[in-house]
Amino acid sequence: MREIYRKRVETLLESLPYIRTFAGSTMVIKYGGAAMSSADLKEEFATDIAMLRYVGIRPIIVHGGGDEISAYMKRLDLPVKFVEGLRVTDLPTMEVAKMVLVGKVNKEIVGLINSKGAPAVGLCGDDGWLLKAERLVKRGKDGAVLDLGLVGEVSEVNIGLLTLLEADYVPVVASVGAGETGESYNINADTVAGALAAALKAEKVIFLTDVGGLMSDLEDQASVISQCTSREVVELMESGKISKGMIPKLEAVLRSLRAGVRAAHIIDGRIAHSVLLEVMTDDAGLGTKIVLENETSIL
Repeated sequence: MREIYRKRVETLLESLPYIRTFAGSTMVIKYGGAAMSSADLKEEFATDIAMLRYVGIRPIIVHGGGDEISAYMKRLDLPVKFVEGLRVTDLPTMEVAKMVLVGKVNKEIVGLINSKGAPAVGLCGDDGWLLKAERLVKRGKDGAVLDLGLVGEVSEVNIGLLTLLEADYVPVVASVGAGETGESYNINADTVAGALAAALKAEKVIFLTDVGGLMSDLEDQASVISQCTSREVVELMESGKISKGMIPKLEAVLRSLRAGVRAAHIIDGRIAHSVLLEVMTDDAGLGTKIVLENETSIL
């Protein structure tokens, strides 16, 4: 029995240096993929967020919900259209996206975190003009401007609202932005996470994915890079060896690191309690850690 108690104490003590280092800090966590679709992973994610809050860390959650948007559009017999991996968002699509992201997905996440004893509050770009947005101008492979409709990018973040809220609540942010004249924009959730982390100069920004991390070879699941620098990320992107789905994450990583965020992590959200393992242990097998060139960090 004493051996069992000793191991339990060792497990608890392992987290002490991380609690000491990160207490009082802000972490932006992009929630998506399998972690949003599995009932067990949803519960474990909410527990992780509550635990971070209990030990003095200030998590801010950013989420999308692309699969649910597509499912609802099919139910309503609306066309689902993508151009070069980006959802074309006309007005009916934007109305469905806002209904699903703000009215359904956001409230489910808030409810789960609340159920674990950590008070959470749901937000989108309209709330206090949290996320000011403008239309995204994107060019296709032929150089022509793509007509994506109400797809936006973040132009400004109201950090005052987040700073006020995160003192007492866990902000849960849906990836919908607000234009100057009140129109809504559909924004990539990775982009929103990077913009929030950059504006707040967060300690970390963490992206939950459905892969093991950033890979040097897309055909080899064992080629996950455990740690790299922003310069190495740029080189990988220029080499064309990055999957389309990873590019928005890496663009968000670079934006946040260049703005003063200490570290970015791309982790496997299919692993139970992946957020807690990343923040509170030295487990290097969860994914990829990225730091600004010439920076080193053991945490």
